[in-house]
Amino acid sequence: MAPTRIPLATYRLQFNGGFTFRQAHAIVDYLHDLGISDCYASSYLKAVPGSSHGYDVADPTQLNPEIGTDADHAAWTSALRTRGMGHVMDIVPNHMGIAKSANPWWLDVLENGPSSRFARFFDIEWHPVKDELAEKLLIPILGDQYGEVLENQELTLAYRDGAFFVRYYEETLPLAPDTYDRVVAEDLDDWLADHPGDDADELLSILTASRNLPPRAERGAEAIAVRAREKEVIKRRLAALTDRSRSVRELVDGSIRRLNGTHGQPRSFDALDRLLNAQSYRLANWRVASEEINYRRFFDVNQLAALRMEDPAVFDEVHRFVFTLVERGAVTGLRIDHVDGLFNPGDYLQRLQERVQAARAADGPFFIVVEKILGRGEQLASDWPVAGTTGYEFAAAVNNLFVDGRNERAFDDIYRRFAHERVSFPDLAYRSKKQVLHETMSGDINSLGHQLNRFSERNRHFRDFTLYSLISTLKEVIACFPVYRTYVTSTDPISDHDRRYITEAVQCAKRRAPGVTSFVFDFIQKLLLKQTAATTPEACEERARFIGKFQQSTSPVAAKGIEDTALYIHNRLTSLNEVGSDPTEFGADPAEVHAWMGARQSRWPHALSATSTHDTKRGEDVRARLNALSEIPGAWKAAVTKWRGVNRRFKRDVKGVLAPDANEEYLIYHTLVGAWPFETDGETRAFFLDRLVAYLTKALREAKVHTSWLSPDEEYEHAVADFLRAILNRGRTNMFLHAFEPFEARIAEIGIYNSLAQLLIKITAPGVPD
Repeated sequence: MAPTRIPLATYRLQFNGGFTFRQAHAIVDYLHDLGISDCYASSYLKAVPGSSHGYDVADPTQLNPEIGTDADHAAWTSALRTRGMGHVMDIVPNHMGIAKSANPWWLDVLENGPSSRFARFFDIEWHPVKDELAEKLLIPILGDQYGEVLENQELTLAYRDGAFFVRYYEETLPLAPDTYDRVVAEDLDDWLADHPGDDADELLSILTASRNLPPRAERGAEAIAVRAREKEVIKRRLAALTDRSRSVRELVDGSIRRLNGTHGQPRSFDALDRLLNAQSYRLANWRVASEEINYRRFFDVNQLAALRMEDPAVFDEVHRFVFTLVERGAVTGLRIDHVDGLFNPGDYLQRLQERVQAARAADGPFFIVVEKILGRGEQLASDWPVAGTTGYEFAAAVNNLFVDGRNERAFDDIYRRFAHERVSFPDLAYRSKKQVLHETMSGDINSLGHQLNRFSERNRHFRDFTLYSLISTLKEVIACFPVYRTYVTSTDPISDHDRRYITEAVQCAKRRAPGVTSFVFDFIQKLLLKQTAATTPEACEERARFIGKFQQSTSPVAAKGIEDTALYIHNRLTSLNEVGSDPTEFGADPAEVHAWMGARQSRWPHALSATSTHDTKRGEDVRARLNALSEIPGAWKAAVTKWRGVNRRFKRDVKGVLAPDANEEYLIYHTLVGAWPFETDGETRAFFLDRLVAYLTKALREAKVHTSWLSPDEEYEHAVADFLRAILNRGRTNMFLHAFEPFEARIAEIGIYNSLAQLLIKITAPGVPD
């Protein structure tokens, strides 16, 4: 589909407190002179305070005040229009930021549970596997076990403006108004005896009103509205009373001091423990999240809670401000973040396209691109009303042009000999997905398994499958899934490619798990293909809900298993280890790329053409250098062999393992060749070393071999950092640098030509160069 306004070239601006609307305004003329037609901006709606990226939106109904005011934004977009330029806005429909108690919708859910007006906004399982979490949210924010944190007085009760809260460092969590009476209950009778009168009567009236609020388990629209209204009345009355009555305020403050306990006296915290247990959330150690969390997240990030965008009310409220900006003409295009996280991406995009067209009051499609990672050979859904993707597949196609495929076998041999890696990438990807399923997303899959178990129990043909076998089989199928997700809906016929992906995943899972009966695999395949009997509307809805949740589960497992694990382990040629790229595809024939570009011109001529994004593992110029290595396997083999020899003495034994191991050392040499700075001054070198240490620490943890984010081994990480500092130390005769720098200079020169050639292709190929 051809939008009415098509960007000529986009330029992405990363907004945060260090780059604001005013600074963007100041460079409009520069970007115009550069040939940029549209500013493509990172998410700039109100995010969690201090956010450096903006994709943790906490309030989508307003701009981020750290970036600027409405007037600042208007001045910037007005300057764009004056120059005939457009603005592509990045929106985040899949999830919201909930850290630092910055999200008012999330806080309302914590305060009121299922009876919150916003409970329907978030993807919450109110009756999860664990009975103790029924009608509660697990909040995994504690740095230690709950009891230790409580008795260490890290959880403290507080009062402000008629409301009670529990504080934990940067978090301030609300107490349910119907539990306010528990705060003063132990002290109330004595206080009433000493303070008869109007203030006492008003306090008793307020506490009675709080107890009589509609229950938090109530889900009826009227009860939700009554609770939402009356709880605020209670807060206003209590605030007014404590403001005018010193004795009431002293009662509140004294009760808070008592509840906050005495350090070293464990029983003094019993009352606060009971009060916290009466809330609609359960505070827990952050490590609990992987197994028991009962709200869907963005991947495995606890601070990003997923939204139910399939609900029209949620869709309307989340996009209300965006539609206003479109109506004003401030926004002329949209980029949709993580579209695969949505329950039904096609339906969402159709609604979005209709609404922005209505807001703009103009004929013709609106320019929309989606962040979608396509697997090898996968095509974007042709019925999506979008201009295309954000360009990961373009970056992969162009990058492969600069990899000499004739030398693939030589690089296989070099890598095997150096790193002693024998695992194929498909096996590594499968193993990494299984690791993610076990370590960080087991709770999500357990919940999906219980949903599947409830479905099977209602059918006499499937009820003999055990819960364990269903969960185990689900994990195998998800680990074998060949693409990020499928797009099966309750109403449309299943596409040929989705049918093929599901069948391929099940067949692969059967081969990898021969000990599991094939009947369970067949059941899951039939269910995903809508071939199981569903004779009632309720059964059809339950089947559709399971399929939708399954499809929302495969993409985060693929992302965490491949992008954030396997691509940090498989280091054959790291320029191929990229988001949207297949590292087993070593080079591409120019004729094949020409054919691919021709198909792109035919199908998606207005998709973005990216070579680097804020999510890529390496910058395009780093990849351009590394690609040059593929042309000189002999020289590369000789170089790394020599470097390993001269640097062997700097390795350190950590618990019986030399740090870094051979595979990590190979990654280090790749990184040095690709990112070595042109500048030679001491300040640049020191900065580069700091960046290198930080990067390698991240890479080690993502790989999850010797250390990880869940269980960091700082001794091992420090040993690797010391190795880096030693091999780059110029305070002595350095045999490594003496050999490395001439080789790197040669690669850097070739890399310049690769970079410029890559850029030339980007600005002339089909698509919108980004």
